[in-house]
Amino acid sequence: MSHNHEDLDAYYGRALPMLEALEGVTVALNPHARNLTSDELIDLAADCQVIVAHRSTPGPAELFERSPNLLAMFRTAIDISTIDVDAASANGVLIANADKSFIASTAELALGLLIDCARNISASTIDYHAGDEPPQRPGRQLRGTTAGIIGYGAIGSYLADLLRSVGMEVLVCDPMADPRADGFEAVDLAALLARSEVVIPLTPGDEANRDLISTDELAAVQAGAILINVSRGEVVDEVAVLDALERGRLAAVGIDVGRGTDQRPSSVLAGKPGVVATPHLGGLTPANADAQAASSVEQVAAIMAGTLPPRSVNPESATRLGAHWGRDG
Repeated sequence: MSHNHEDLDAYYGRALPMLEALEGVTVALNPHARNLTSDELIDLAADCQVIVAHRSTPGPAELFERSPNLLAMFRTAIDISTIDVDAASANGVLIANADKSFIASTAELALGLLIDCARNISASTIDYHAGDEPPQRPGRQLRGTTAGIIGYGAIGSYLADLLRSVGMEVLVCDPMADPRADGFEAVDLAALLARSEVVIPLTPGDEANRDLISTDELAAVQAGAILINVSRGEVVDEVAVLDALERGRLAAVGIDVGRGTDQRPSSVLAGKPGVVATPHLGGLTPANADAQAASSVEQVAAIMAGTLPPRSVNPESATRLGAHWGRDG
């Protein structure tokens, strides 16, 4: 297990006894209170057949090339963008990710960040904590305002319902989905930016969506708009966001992800006035953490039972597992 001490307790503490209780399984833990380097992971996992990897643990090609005993790597998160799946496949190693149990937790955090940005909650609280009398900061009522969601996947559709429940009009931009059956208006990106007082990108952080929200998009939003990002740091151009804040194009920004370590917001952006930043804790609730941890226990148990683990992403390339089970494939 690659989780450092803090993350092990927060994300896997309640599931660890379940993993250790599996018959025939011996668990080796990260001995450090920090994330492992690739070389440290390779050394520590030299005799291991499975790596249960925290979201911050990369899977470079050298890990699979230098770990002849490794059968599988299970990421206790959905994102596997830092795992070289092609290299794993070339070396016969199975890759699998976690169950999508973070949907409600992440959508609720997005709503929380929005309410904070709209009502200046953090700024006023900080003043009070410092012993100062906060100024009267006018807030913004969400009922009757328009939110634009870019990406109508599991989180986007869940959040759309939450926003509608507080009286917001919701626009959706997603060429791969049709939100009209759920009662939401489908628009293109230009219309969404022009009409929305709140902009919420909820797309994957792949190359196609890199800097999806950048200078041109921020120039097209309504003056005084609020930007919320709980998806991936790559989706939003932080330099352009800083400029839009300074020019007043954006009134506030709520972010749980960014270009910092482990997808956390960068300190430069997080420290600016008008920014409410949290350290990538969208899925950090016991309900989600326990479910994702339990999904890796389920995957290890599947290997012990001689069956393909659920949520495998390259099952056709898991030749080491086949050999381990005494099968051809």
